Order: sequence, then C-alpha cells, then structure tokens
Amino acid sequence: MPPTTLDYLTARPADRLEYTENDETMWAVVTRGNGGYDQLDYCQVKRPQPDSGEVLIRVLAAGMNNTEINTRLGWYSSSVDGSTAGLSDSSDFKGDDGGWNESTPFPLIQGTDCCGEIIAVGDGISAKRIGERVLVRACMRPKGFDNPENIWMASDFDGAFAEYVAVPGSEAFAVKCDWSDAELATIPCAYGTSENMLVEAAVRDTDRVLVTGASGGVGSATVQLAKQRGAEVVAVVSVSKRGLVEELGADLVIDRDQDLRAVLGDGSVSLIVDNVMGDGLADRIKLLQRGGRLVTSGAIAGPMVTVDIRDVYLNDLKIIGCTGWCEPSFPNLVSYIEKNEIKPLLANTYPLADIVAAQTQFMLKQHVGNFVLIPS
Repeated sequence: MPPTTLDYLTARPADRLEYTENDETMWAVVTRGNGGYDQLDYCQVKRPQPDSGEVLIRVLAAGMNNTEINTRLGWYSSSVDGSTAGLSDSSDFKGDDGGWNESTPFPLIQGTDCCGEIIAVGDGISAKRIGERVLVRACMRPKGFDNPENIWMASDFDGAFAEYVAVPGSEAFAVKCDWSDAELATIPCAYGTSENMLVEAAVRDTDRVLVTGASGGVGSATVQLAKQRGAEVVAVVSVSKRGLVEELGADLVIDRDQDLRAVLGDGSVSLIVDNVMGDGLADRIKLLQRGGRLVTSGAIAGPMVTVDIRDVYLNDLKIIGCTGWCEPSFPNLVSYIEKNEIKPLLANTYPLADIVAAQTQFMLKQHVGNFVLIPS
C-alpha cells in the first residue's frame, strides 16, 4: 500500500473540500459534524485527484449502512452507553471520540460502500485499469495484515457519498459479473463484515450457527455466508421478516420475541454471530456448547452488557471481536459474486441528493437488505 494512505488525515485537511473557479468540482454529501440531518450538506466540493498509488473512481452506486448514521450521531463515543436507537436524529452530541479509531475528521464525505468505475490513475498504477468496474475494500490495513491497525473509508477519510472518490489502487477490486451497480453496492460493508467474522470464527460445516438480527445487512449476509460453508443456521428475526430470511436458506427461523433458551435449549449451538448484544446476551451465552464461540462486530441493542463470566471460563468459550478485516475476507467475496454463490439484497435506491429521505426510511427498520444511493 502506498505511503500516502498512512497520511490521509494529515495530507487531506478540512479545506480539501473547498474549491476555486479553476478547480474541477463534484456533487457530494458533506457531513459537517455530529448531529441531526441538518449536518448533511448536499453541495459542490473540490473533485479529488489520485495521488501516487491511487485510482480515481467515478461512483456508480453507494450503499448506506448503520455506520454512517451512528458516526454522525456520535454513537461510537465511549460516553454513549445506549442502543443505536438511543440517540435521536436531533442528537446534540459534541464529544471528540465519536469515531471508529480516533475523533471523526469532520467535515467528512461519508459512504463506506462503493461500486464504481476507475477513470484515472496515479503514478505507479497501470493505465490498463482505467475502465474497470470495481468494489472498494473499505477497511484498509496500512501496516499490513500482521498488524491490527486499520483505517476505514468514510470514517477516517472521504468516502463514496459523492460523484468521485480516490482510494489506493490495492483497495479497488475488479468485479466481473452481471449484477447491477446498485446490487454490487450492497456488498462491501455488510458482507465484508460478515465474511470477516466467519473467517475469524473458523466456521465449519459441522457448526450450528445462531444469527441474531438476521434480517439486517450484516445478519442477512451471515445467513447466506454460513450456509455457503455448509453450516446449519438458526436465524432470529421479527415475525414480519420470517419468509425473506427463510428464502436465504436459514434452517430454523425464530421470532426475536421468543425465549431462545426455551426453544433451543442450553448448549445447543456451537457459534453465535451477534451484532445485537444488549440485555439478552447473558441468556444467549448459555446457548453455547462447551468450546463454543461468540463473534461480534456491533451492538445495536446496546454496548453495555452483563454476562456471568463463569459461563465463559467454565465452558471454555471464546468471544471474538471483529473490526479490522483479515486478508482473505474481501477477495473471498469477489470470488463468491463472480461464481454466483451469494445474492444481493437490494431493499431500495435513492438519488444521492435524497439522502435525508433515505436515512429516515432506513431508520424505520422495516426493510430487509440494504439501501443504495445513486449519484446524479
């Protein structure tokens, strides 16, 4: 990865978005700071240029995730201890630790999921790459995959809620398939996060996997990716979304309001993929058989949990936290797409200018899959 990637936060200061009459411009959604929808500014900004080792991508479609909303609302701050619904969209959070790694570098162009076309390259990148349709690996490991340090497009540097974005050439993966741009844009964050968890948890075809929040972006991806590995999948969802999750291949679907221990029994699963957390975790832990694993990359029902630690050490359980993606995760996804081994779940599309309407609808949580924004 080129040295410039290590210097994004210093090499691209806040005034990088300002432009003069001589600059090429683009339309983008700039998040000005923590707060409500008033912080989302659809405006013209300076168009980025590819540095050495980078490619310039024309954004064809940009997926939308909890990540962008939670970052804007400041949910990642250690001072916040409630669910992701706990901060209203008029949040007046003004902390300085609301980012994934460090403080969020506002003003910022968000947008973690990018499907686009390479239109220009910097020094060190072959011009033959111009014209490739690509997905961007949003989680980047600037010191290599043996070092856990990671930076994220759209949380640590400008992302895809724009007409153009510049990223390291090594993070733009060519994809050859007949999927639409919007379908491809549902993949990077949700499926990348899910695939990373399953790789880190070493899922096997002998596993019985419990997936909480199975109708969400990461949850629905996990149902597919665990089944793709031959595992038995038990999915937890609301009644209204049962049929859609069954279509993804879940072997058993349980209403999220049911008592899981009563339905499944203690020691009945070998792996829990849990991005819900919250008050129910103590009971879910008891579902794990001896030597079982729990893997997580989120906490939508709340990050502060109570667990009987005796259940963990007396049963030799493993709890695995996942943020930085391991090396095989994203190449695996590209392979699955090109072999038609997974399918996209596109809930809806909106013009980029209508981001407020899209995020408002997204927060109702009535959908299955992902929303995608299309630059005009």
